[in-house]
Amino acid sequence: MNILVADKLAEEGLEFLTQSGVSYDVKIGLKEDQLAAEVPNYDGLIVRSGVKATAKVLANPGKLRAIARAGVGVDNIDLEAATSKGILVLNTAAASTLSTAEHALALMFSLARKIPAANHGLRSGELEWKKRSIYQGTQLAGKTLGVVGLGRIGQTVASRAIAMEMKIVGYDPYFPNETALDGRVKMIKDFDEFLRQIDVITFHVPGGEQTRHLLNRERLFNVAKPNLLVINDSRGEVVDEIAIAEALNAGKIAGAALDVFQTEPPAKDHPLFSCENVVLTPHLGASTDEAQTAVSVEACRAMVAFLQTGEIRGAVNAGGVKLDLPPDEAPLAKLASRIGSLLAGYAEGGFKTITLRASGPRAPKYLNTFLRLATVELLKSHLSDPVNVINVEHIAQERGIEMVKIHEPEPPQGLVGDIIGVRVQSAGANGENGESHRILGTVYADGLPRVLRFDNFVVDMVPEGDMVIIENEDKPGVIGVVGTSFGDAGVNIADMVISRHIPASGEARALMVLKVDSKPDDGLINRLKARPGITRVKTVKLPKRDA
Repeated sequence: MNILVADKLAEEGLEFLTQSGVSYDVKIGLKEDQLAAEVPNYDGLIVRSGVKATAKVLANPGKLRAIARAGVGVDNIDLEAATSKGILVLNTAAASTLSTAEHALALMFSLARKIPAANHGLRSGELEWKKRSIYQGTQLAGKTLGVVGLGRIGQTVASRAIAMEMKIVGYDPYFPNETALDGRVKMIKDFDEFLRQIDVITFHVPGGEQTRHLLNRERLFNVAKPNLLVINDSRGEVVDEIAIAEALNAGKIAGAALDVFQTEPPAKDHPLFSCENVVLTPHLGASTDEAQTAVSVEACRAMVAFLQTGEIRGAVNAGGVKLDLPPDEAPLAKLASRIGSLLAGYAEGGFKTITLRASGPRAPKYLNTFLRLATVELLKSHLSDPVNVINVEHIAQERGIEMVKIHEPEPPQGLVGDIIGVRVQSAGANGENGESHRILGTVYADGLPRVLRFDNFVVDMVPEGDMVIIENEDKPGVIGVVGTSFGDAGVNIADMVISRHIPASGEARALMVLKVDSKPDDGLINRLKARPGITRVKTVKLPKRDA
């Protein structure tokens, strides 16, 4: 394991790497071409905001598996390029939560009490003492604070504002409940209704098109209260800065305090620079000694945890994947992977849809993880480029493969406990559906994954090692032919499960699932396929039982 530290980190972070026993190199100030040349030699890359991990840098990533950003924003990392290459991107949002929340509150206090303007007036000598009332502010206690985004930072700001005797309402389309913080924060679904009720607004959202110019000219001029104070400590594009300047000059709002800007640094002639009752800081939300140490240490911790154990902390592009499962749940992940491997070897034709269903007390908690694990095994043998749980969804979308996950409230008939099932639907001619195959499995008390259903056939086998799957007409003599063929080829059958199925219409079918001590050669497989009554023969190689 080797990590490249490409930005300056706090010494405490580097000390953690040393104590963890990992190898790392500190190379600061690398240009794009230099970084692109270095990256393939490392398993992990740790950056802050100075280094840009562009698409060019990640074009040939070699063995690079993860990028950790010591901080919140990942604007300097090409997420699409990283995801397409299967590179996990991590950030350390939680490490700077307190510092960022405190800065938002500091902006709010400074704006409400006009502290920066009063300080400047006094120190510059421009203030006439008898006229100091021009800096008269407003009391925050009793005012209604609107918090946009009820994540970690938003909730931290809200809890402290409650202690200041402010009334709190929240707006967050992704927050499922009607209230937050034990009922102390009322959630409002409509943003305009939310805006009409508040005296102060503070933003704590990640940015992007969904929140771009959430506070725009129309709302500033026609919805907001004239005493509104605007606080933005999240992302510059969340508010329309030009419209805020216009609203301030027109008396439509009372003040604005911004720590972030759509373009950083802002232009020297930015219209907010000439507005009254404005507080502006140069992106200092997480700039405290404590936060900078914390983000450095947490970036190193997250990187080492992922590379050593697969634990994912602060993932930006993992889509809810969780690999560090508790010991009693980890075998379910192994089961999902092995079902995917079996289907990859058995199903024919390009996949159109991959559907994972889970039921029971534990399995449904990790639907997305299990679906990705199964899909990786289904696709990797068909692709020349590497595929893993990070880029598999991206790869599937590029190829028009739909990935579906379903939480079943009850196990399939006749089964109990945690059940994972994967079905693949192949693409047929002229856009029609082709073959469909399904495998169901579970994990018993011994912690071993077992296959219980193979399409309509009932089986019970631990999927491991070299396996052969044979489908045949349910007629006398087929089992003997199979046994003789393997014996003549010198291949020992270690385990064998036989199942029969009689469909509503048609001839009875049978399935043989064999585990063998060595991989059958092509000659044996071709001889079996040529035997009368045998309709399909597939070989699959799986990890050993303890892998």
